[in-house]
Amino acid sequence: MNKKKIMIVDDEPKIVRFVAANLKSLDFETLTCQSGAEALDKAEEFDPDLILLDLMMPGMDGFDVLKRLRSYSSVPVIMLTARSNGADKVQGLNLGADDYLTKPFSLDELFARVNAVLRRMDGRMAPPVTTSEITLGPVTANLAQRRIWLGDTEVKFTETEYNLFALLLQHAGKVMTHEQLLSEVWGSEYRDEVEYLRVTIARIRQKIKSAAEGVELIVTYPGVGYMAKHE
Repeated sequence: MNKKKIMIVDDEPKIVRFVAANLKSLDFETLTCQSGAEALDKAEEFDPDLILLDLMMPGMDGFDVLKRLRSYSSVPVIMLTARSNGADKVQGLNLGADDYLTKPFSLDELFARVNAVLRRMDGRMAPPVTTSEITLGPVTANLAQRRIWLGDTEVKFTETEYNLFALLLQHAGKVMTHEQLLSEVWGSEYRDEVEYLRVTIARIRQKIKSAAEGVELIVTYPGVGYMAKHE
């Protein structure tokens, strides 16, 4: 079985060495970068399964790196930051980060987040449901290929966005609670992270709106959850 590859991007050499050594002890293959430019330069060749990306770096910060990455890649990204600023968290999630860790973090916390994100990505290999295609109003979702169209336009989603939208489509017409969606898509340890869900739903809606103005596919039930309209 091939080792999972993790890229660590941080301008603090001690943190990079420490995190890399501990991930290697868990049998991950690692590549370390000390700047955003270096990370973008090496990402395609290394082809990581996950990127640990520091937010505060000189030159190109983590937000800029993430923005560029998301223009061509849906590789999972966990943001690392020394600031516990809620606005930073939302901005990172808005740009397509999959998770967020505030320094200083324990190794147990880091490993738990890494394993949770990789587990979500591995879930894409599992057969989703008995049907391989869902059509709902203007939406066609090919679950085998993990692709979604609005009319003739294919909408590109990150892995987390796709997993969430596909889950709602599979249960169209049924309200799914915040806890259900978070546990299914992120993992049971995320069931109280409603902000992750809210931001991801907003990104899905924005992409749908860009592809087809005026199309409303997801209904919000405040304080309860979300539902894909059954048309």
